[in-house]
Amino acid sequence: MMRTAEGLGVEKVYLTGYTPYPLVKDDDRLPHLARKIDARIHKTALGAETMIPWEHSAEIKPIIETLRREGFQIAALEQDSRAVKSITFHTPEQIALIVGREVEGVEAEVLDLCDTIIEIPMKGKKESFNVSAAAAIGLYQLLCRLPATSDPRLCPEQLSSQA
Repeated sequence: MMRTAEGLGVEKVYLTGYTPYPLVKDDDRLPHLARKIDARIHKTALGAETMIPWEHSAEIKPIIETLRREGFQIAALEQDSRAVKSITFHTPEQIALIVGREVEGVEAEVLDLCDTIIEIPMKGKKESFNVSAAAAIGLYQLLCRLPATSDPRLCPEQLSSQA
C-alpha cells in the first residue's frame, strides 16, 4: 500500500494497531523482529516507505480527531448499509481514507467516527477485494474525483467528462 500511496501522490500514510511498520529510530520492538519486518516491507514497497511520510500509532481514534481538526473529511472504505458508491462520491479537497483489516474490515466503532463510508461496487460473485487492492482502487477513484486533479496521465476520463 505504501508504494500505491506514493505512486498516487498521497501526502501521508498512518499505520495503526498491529499493522507492520518500517524501522524507526529508537524502535522499541525486538531488534531482530523489527529488522525482519522492515526487510519484508522494503521488498514489497521497493523503497516507497522511504519516500512517503508515514506514522505508526497503536490507536486510530487520536489520528481521526487530529485529521478532522485539520479539516480532513474522514472516509472509510467498507461495505456497509450507509455506504455511498465510490464511483458517485464527490471527493472533497482534503480526505483521509481508512482501510480495514484483511478479513474483518473496518471496526464498527471506527465506522461510527467517520464522516462517510465509501463502497467499491462489485460485479463478480466474491463479496470483497483484498485490502491492498481495495485501497488502490479506492485511492485512484478518489484522486480522479478531486476537483484539482487535471493531469490526463492519471485520469484521462476526466478530460471527456469536463469537455
